[in-house]
Amino acid sequence: MKPKVMLIVASLLTLLLTIIHLTQDVMRQADGTTKIPIPIVVFAVWLYGTLMLSDRIWGYIIMLFGGLIGAAMIILHSKGVIISNSGGFFFVWTLFALSTTGWFTAILSAREIWTTLRARPNNSGEL
Repeated sequence: MKPKVMLIVASLLTLLLTIIHLTQDVMRQADGTTKIPIPIVVFAVWLYGTLMLSDRIWGYIIMLFGGLIGAAMIILHSKGVIISNSGGFFFVWTLFALSTTGWFTAILSAREIWTTLRARPNNSGEL
């Protein structure tokens, strides 16, 4: 599979898992989840960057930040949050899957940013 296609799929999967995870946070009424419109805007920008800007540097940057958001979820929840047995397995599984796909998205997007910047001609010093 081509790296750009893998990046798009990984970014969409990370976005989906982030939405599922945030839904679980809202259902558990975690702190900061009462501001529903803010994540919706972030998700819309992330989706636009993944689907419409997937071959541009701004799309790679958006996917990089989205991947880092996904990767950071497990770190944010490792502060001693106790999870009950009802629904706890799926919550933890989502955290692991989200962190894994988040890191994969971040690595692939950083690779694409690096490749794109290296491929640009260096115009410094030319008139």
